[in-house]
Amino acid sequence: MRIGELSRRTGVPVATIKYYVREGLLPAGRLTSPNQAAYDDTHEHRLRLIRALLDVGGLSVSSIRDVLEAVDDRTQPVHEVLGWAAKGILGPAGVAADPAAAAARDRVAGLIERRGWQVAPESPPAEALAEALAALDRVGHGVFVDAVLEDYADAAEDVARVDLEYVGRHGSVEDMVESVVVGTVLGEAVLAALRRLAHVHASARRYGAAAVPPAADGSGAHSS
Repeated sequence: MRIGELSRRTGVPVATIKYYVREGLLPAGRLTSPNQAAYDDTHEHRLRLIRALLDVGGLSVSSIRDVLEAVDDRTQPVHEVLGWAAKGILGPAGVAADPAAAAARDRVAGLIERRGWQVAPESPPAEALAEALAALDRVGHGVFVDAVLEDYADAAEDVARVDLEYVGRHGSVEDMVESVVVGTVLGEAVLAALRRLAHVHASARRYGAAAVPPAADGSGAHSS
């Protein structure tokens, strides 16, 4: 197909496609004449991946280049490639240097060690978790972390298993990377919405006007 057809199929302007080619994100088309090039389905798929990384993942052009170089390097293990994609989405994380931050980093490192997770304590997701824990501590809710962190980690492992089962259904590394990007960004939005729905439901059952208060002995009320 010509570049105009590629543009129509993907919704990406011709000028943008040419820019991606110049930046090395998209392979050049096969020359059919001095000023004409032909593109195929592989170009279309790569272009869609670029847009997913850019629009959904929010990656910069330089980060996209790094991810795509990892995708094209067939010597890279799949988990390394997926790690590049996840790292690009998370971006650099920083935790302020104060006692809450130091305690949060120690807590995250302990969590990783206890659970046997194969991830470095200084990795972007670990830093992001430490930042969130430090913020909770600063506003006086550090006890919240102590109460729920392990339960949250259990739930996160279940979610990760489901995510990777979905990713594993895709045959090519490109498809896997795309599913990681879309799943990480949109999947978090789905999880957040589900959590809010569950909160409303649980709150209504526990504190709503129609809720039955528990008996003094904790056994609950029963109809006779």
